Amino acid sequence: MLPGMKLLLDSLWRAAAYCLMPRVIWLTLLPLVLCALITGVLAYFYWEPAVAAVQQQLQTWGWTQTALGWLDTVGAGGLRALLAPLIVVLLVVPLVVILCLLAVAQLMVPTFTRLVQTRRFPSLLAQGHEPWVFSAGRSLGWTLVALLVLGMSLPLWLVPPLGLVLPPLIWGWLGYRVMAADALAEHATRDERRAILREHRWPLWAIGIISGYLGAAPSLIFAGGALAFVLAPAFVIGAVWLYTLVFAFSALWFAHYTLAALARRRQPVAGAQDVLDADARLLGDHPAADPASHPAPGHAPDPAAGATTADAAARYSAPAGVPTPPPALPPAV
Repeated sequence: MLPGMKLLLDSLWRAAAYCLMPRVIWLTLLPLVLCALITGVLAYFYWEPAVAAVQQQLQTWGWTQTALGWLDTVGAGGLRALLAPLIVVLLVVPLVVILCLLAVAQLMVPTFTRLVQTRRFPSLLAQGHEPWVFSAGRSLGWTLVALLVLGMSLPLWLVPPLGLVLPPLIWGWLGYRVMAADALAEHATRDERRAILREHRWPLWAIGIISGYLGAAPSLIFAGGALAFVLAPAFVIGAVWLYTLVFAFSALWFAHYTLAALARRRQPVAGAQDVLDADARLLGDHPAADPASHPAPGHAPDPAAGATTADAAARYSAPAGVPTPPPALPPAV
């Protein structure tokens, strides 16, 4: 099995296991709490003015009056009073949901990255010194590029296979460029981040593509026909939670993979440092470092150090370049 594939599968099951942790579950529920709070505040202060403004605007449009008159003729005049509130809900709720998801997404990636680093790589040093403004600007730039490519590819969606392939490819590329870089922003240097994104581009892109297909799953709950319209509020809540759960899983997957790749990249350096430390300890414990075992010229050796010198010589061999002490002379009779 290729090393990248082994690391991909290892990070996959770890990300799935981390999704069962209470902290992760709480963060997936946080957008629902924020949406409920923001929607409640907006409804308390601005519901009636917003509905009145929409009703006034509808009365100024001729085609809306024609449609409302047709509703009266078919016996559905009661829907006239529901039209303005429905329009307000359709305009405000998606905007609130998107803003809450974006806010939680900005909170999730660094939180999950620190969680993975603390539990799996406690000795991994944080050497990233990039300001968050640069990270946000990079994410915004790649997002604009992805949206541009997505818009240019819309005519190709009419071709049956491409309509199922192109969107996940584009969103997978965006996840690879944004989420992987954000997961490394705090711990990797600029050179390390670029090297990991270059060396592991295909596994990271695969993570993004799979996450893109998983992100399309919540929209399937609206494929229930008329039942989806009857249970629309419950379906919206479920879709928001599923979107957040998929995003949390993707962030954890990227964090596990990138931090493991960073730890492996730094492992040879750490191993060389351990060897140097061992050599330093060996030289420090060698009898050559003991002043009693090397008497100065013109001074007699210390007999008490003989045992220590002999024991040390039995335990260690002299490294290259370090002269061994001469054998002690037998005492004069």
